[in-house]
Amino acid sequence: MLSNTVAFIRNKPGFTMGFLLGIGSLLLGIWVAALPAIKLRLGFTDGSLGLSLLLSPAGSLTGVFLAPAVFSRIKVGRWLLAGPILQCLLYTEMVNVHHRIVFWLVLFFTGLVGFFNGVSINAVIDTIEKKYQQRIMSSCHGMYSLGGGVSAGLAAIFYWLHIRAGWQIWIMAGSIILVLWFIRQHLLVHQQYIHSGSSLAAPPLSIIGLAFICFVTFMGEGSIADWSAIYLKESLHSTVSIASLGYAGFSVMMALGRFNGDGLVPKIGAKKVVIAGSLISASGFLLAIAFHSKIAAIIGFSLIGIGYSCIVPILLSAAANVPGISPAMGISSVASGGLIGFLFGPSVIGMVAEHFTLAAGLSFILVLNLIASFVATRNRFLATDTNTGYVELT
Repeated sequence: MLSNTVAFIRNKPGFTMGFLLGIGSLLLGIWVAALPAIKLRLGFTDGSLGLSLLLSPAGSLTGVFLAPAVFSRIKVGRWLLAGPILQCLLYTEMVNVHHRIVFWLVLFFTGLVGFFNGVSINAVIDTIEKKYQQRIMSSCHGMYSLGGGVSAGLAAIFYWLHIRAGWQIWIMAGSIILVLWFIRQHLLVHQQYIHSGSSLAAPPLSIIGLAFICFVTFMGEGSIADWSAIYLKESLHSTVSIASLGYAGFSVMMALGRFNGDGLVPKIGAKKVVIAGSLISASGFLLAIAFHSKIAAIIGFSLIGIGYSCIVPILLSAAANVPGISPAMGISSVASGGLIGFLFGPSVIGMVAEHFTLAAGLSFILVLNLIASFVATRNRFLATDTNTGYVELT
């Protein structure tokens, strides 16, 4: 892992894209920590806040339809600079907001801008991979995972120093914008358009398979984020500190898996990694629910992190190279599946848990992972051999 990570850092264009992906999680960590204060300031109940938060994924889903039109008119390098700056400003307003209507508008546009950022960054990562003949997609997404941990730690330090959330987000956003200004030439150098042709062209049927796998993966990730601590605490009667270890294990193993993914894929092939990852995730869910044990559940959630770690980077690389459609269209189509899964997955589990048990809700995700592994075996856009033309970072 160390040699691969060092080589990734030395690949300046690739590391820059990883930093851009990490911006989203750096801002998100401050925002999540500030959410209880925002809820109190704006007078939200749990239900009204939950409904309000749906506006962010609604913005992202709107971006699915608008991305091809946007990226056929704006050179991607310009968006690589403007998009993260807009994201910083939106998060700053969202943390400091004092009016509900403004909060709702900013939530929607945060989802929209975040989606455009994801499409543009992943499309450029694919271009860099082809130019250098090196896999960096998984390591770049590892930077997103790492950013979340860094941001959560910084938020804890800020609160310990009695720095309120409004200043925290200004410090974080200001630091990011300063870095963006210094690296602007490395972003503006990307002068290509990442979409051409009709924005309404229907994607080929096989890309729906990629979108389905992404749907299942994001649904699983959302279920762990929202339900792992509740499952450990309420179903397995854990303490609060023990309950937090489920998501912690998932996150750590996700980051480790992603930083190793670029070395793993060339050795065994992208298709095998997706199939194995789906099966490992399914086994993690099985371990978590089959044994009424806190240790088994934590190990299971950690296994899910390993299994899911490399799947989305592989899917996005495959989507950017589907014949007959642009990278923007391919990535948007696959990412839309993930957004729907992340949006509705936790709610579906909640409804199943209400009528049966939380273990039954998690079992539903287990079955979907088995189906996803089968879909991966049939998908022609996932490379089946190890000689893909890309090498690991060394």
